[in-house]
Amino acid sequence: MEKTNEKSIIKKLDLVRYIQQFQTFLAREKPVAMQGDIHQHYRYIEALSRVQFPEPRAVPNLDTQLARIKKQAVLSLDEIYAFVTIFSYFNTLSALGFTEPLISWIQKIEIPEEIVDIVGYFTDEGNINPERDPELFKLERAIKHNKGDIKDTLYKLAHSSKLRDYLVDTQVHFNGGEETLLVRGGFNNVIKATVVARSPGGFFYILPQSISHLKEKESVLLSNKEEILYRYCKEISDIFFKWERFLHFINKEYDRFDHYQARVSFARAKEYEFILPSKSKRIKLSDFAHPALENPVPISMDFNKQIMLVTGVNAGGKTMLLKSMLSAVYLSKYLLPFKCDSSRTEVGHYKTIEAVIDDPQSVKNDISTFAGRMQEFAKLFNKEDAIVGVDEIELGTDSDEAASLFRVMLDELRKKGIHFIVTTHHKRLASLMAVDDEVELVAALYDEERRLPTYTFLQGSIGKSYAFETAQRYGVPMAIVNQAKKVYGEDKENLNELIEKSTSLEREMRSKIGKIDEELKQVEKKRLHLEDEEFKLQEQHRKAIATLENRYNAATKKAREALKVKESTEGRRLLNVAHQRKDFTQKELSKNEAVPLKEGDKVKYRSHKGEIISLRGKDASIIVDGLKMRVPLSQLKRRGDMPQLKLKPKPRKPKVEVSVEKSGATISVKLLGMYADEAIDTVDKFLSDALVNHLNEVQIIHGTGGGVLSKLVSEYLKKHPKIGKFYRMPGNLGITVVEL
Repeated sequence: MEKTNEKSIIKKLDLVRYIQQFQTFLAREKPVAMQGDIHQHYRYIEALSRVQFPEPRAVPNLDTQLARIKKQAVLSLDEIYAFVTIFSYFNTLSALGFTEPLISWIQKIEIPEEIVDIVGYFTDEGNINPERDPELFKLERAIKHNKGDIKDTLYKLAHSSKLRDYLVDTQVHFNGGEETLLVRGGFNNVIKATVVARSPGGFFYILPQSISHLKEKESVLLSNKEEILYRYCKEISDIFFKWERFLHFINKEYDRFDHYQARVSFARAKEYEFILPSKSKRIKLSDFAHPALENPVPISMDFNKQIMLVTGVNAGGKTMLLKSMLSAVYLSKYLLPFKCDSSRTEVGHYKTIEAVIDDPQSVKNDISTFAGRMQEFAKLFNKEDAIVGVDEIELGTDSDEAASLFRVMLDELRKKGIHFIVTTHHKRLASLMAVDDEVELVAALYDEERRLPTYTFLQGSIGKSYAFETAQRYGVPMAIVNQAKKVYGEDKENLNELIEKSTSLEREMRSKIGKIDEELKQVEKKRLHLEDEEFKLQEQHRKAIATLENRYNAATKKAREALKVKESTEGRRLLNVAHQRKDFTQKELSKNEAVPLKEGDKVKYRSHKGEIISLRGKDASIIVDGLKMRVPLSQLKRRGDMPQLKLKPKPRKPKVEVSVEKSGATISVKLLGMYADEAIDTVDKFLSDALVNHLNEVQIIHGTGGGVLSKLVSEYLKKHPKIGKFYRMPGNLGITVVEL
C-alpha cells in the first residue's frame, strides 16, 4: 500500500522522469527511501560530495542468494562473483583518502581473510583464474587447442575442391552453439555429415563427420572443466555459509553506500543541491526549478503559515507552484538533490505528503468530481503532520456552497497539524480565508501590457482570474468576450479592477522596499569602507610614531657616545630636555587613547573583525569568523561603535588561499627550548592565526629529544575541534604536519 502511495505521489507531482534518471546512477535497483537517521545520511553525503570515488559496478539483488546460503545451498559462479564484486569495491574504498565520518565507517567494514582469499580466485571478467589451478590451466589450454583444430578442419573443408560446388559460402556458421557449414542439396554425394538445421533459403547447416571426434573431445574437456568449477563453487559456498551474517551485513552496507554515491553523482551531473529537512514547518524556496520543466521561471516563495491560498490568472502557473512546493518537500524528505539556491532555501519535514490534484470523476467508479473530492478530504481526518496540496479546491460543485464547506474543513484539519497549499479561482473562499492570520495569500501575476501570464507570484495579495483576457488570447472573438462581460455584471468587474489595483500597489510597494534595501546595503558598504580606512590610518600613525622613536633613540645614543668622549654640561642639559619632551609627548598620546577595551567590544585583529568575549591580564579571548582565539590586547584595535545593519549576506563560494605576506600568518612554528605551558600557548595562537587566514597545512617544529613536546602537541591536536588530520613527517625530523 505504501509503495502504491509512493508511486501515486511521484506521478501527481510530475517526478516520474526525475526518479527514472536518478535510478540510472544506482548500482542496483532499489526504493529511493533510505532507512535510518536522515541527519547521519546527510553528513555522509556531504562528506562524499567533497571527494572523488570510483563508480560501483552493477550488482543484482542478492536477497535470494543470501537465503540459499543460509540453507547451505551451492551458488553458481555468477552468483558468487556478484558477492566478490562487493568485496572488491569495499577494498578499493578503504584505500581512498576519505575524511570523517566516511573513513571511520569504511574502516569498520573489515573483510575476513578467508573472504579476501576468495577475491583472488577470480579474474576481472568473473571467471576462475586458471593460473591458480594447474589442472584447470591444462584444461583451458586443451579446450583452446581443440577449438583451433575444429576451426582449421572446417576452413580446409570450406576451401576444398570436392565441396566447392555445394557450398553456399566459405564462412563457418554458428547454429545452436555448433560450428557448421552452409551447403546446397546433394552434398551427401561428396561428404558425410549430419544436418543440424535448415536455412530459410532451403539450404542446410551441416556438421561434417570428420570433426565429430573433435566435438566429442571438446564435450569431455568442457565436462571436466565444469566439475572443477563446481568444486570451487561448493568450497566457496561452504565458506559463505560460515560467514553468512557478514554477507548480510556487507550486502546491506553496499546498498547504503549505493544510496549515497548515486545521490552525489546525480547532483554533480545535474548541478543540483541537497537540502536537509528542518524541524520547523516552513517551506522557503529560493530560485527553485521543478525538474519536469526544461526552461522554468525560478520560484522564490516563503510559506511559514498553515494554509497557502493561491489565486490569480488562468494558466499562470498556480498548479505548478503547488507541485513545486510539494516536490521540494518530497525531494528533501528523501535527500534527493534539486536545483535551488541552497543558502536561502529551507524545507520543513512532514510525515506524509498528499496531493488532491486529479479529477476523480469516472464512469467506471460511478463517482462525481465533487464526491471524489469529498472522499479525498474524508481520508485526511485520519492523518496528522501532513502537507496537502489541493488544486482548484471548489471543483465540481456550487462555488458559494463549496467556499463555506471547505473553509470549515480546512479549519478543522489544520488543528490536526495538517498544512495546506490550495489553488482557487473563487473570490468568496479567498475573502473568507483572507482575514485569518494563518493563511498566506499568493497571487499569480499577469502582464497587462503583453496580455500574458508572467509565471511569477506575489505574496500577501489576491489575484484576478483574467478569464476574459485568457479567452481572447486563445482566439474567442472580441464581441463574445464583451457580451460575457455585460452578463458578468459591472459591479463584479469593478471588484476585479480593485483586486488588480491592490495587486499593482503591492508590487510597487515591494519594488520600492527593494530599492531602499539596496541603498541601505550601499550605505553599510561605505561605512565598512570608512572603518577600514580608519584602521589603515591608525596603523600608519602607529608606524610613524615607531619610526620617529627609533630615530630618537638612535640620535640620543650617538649623543651619549659623544659625551663619553668629551664631557659637556650643556650637552647633558639638552639631552635631559629631549627626554622630558619625549615623556610629555607619550603622556599626551596616552591621554588621547580610547577607553580600555572590555568584554563585548567590537575589535579588529590584524585584518579580521571580531568581538571580545573575555579578558585575562594582558590577553583577550575573541571570536573571529566563528573561531575562538586568545591574543594580546596590544594587537587589538577598537572598531567603530555605529550599529551594524543586519543584512543577509550574499552566498559566497568557498575559496581557500594562503597569503602569508598580507595576513602575517606563517606556515610553521618552532617550539624548541620552550616549556610545556609556553609551547601549548604558542601552538594555540599559531593554529588560530592559521585558521583565520585559511591556511590548508602548517608545520609544528618540536624536535626529537625526549619526545615530551611531541607527545604534548599530539594530545593537544587530538582534542582540537578544527583539526582534520595530523601526522609526523617521515625521517625523524621532529616535525608534525597539521591539515586544517
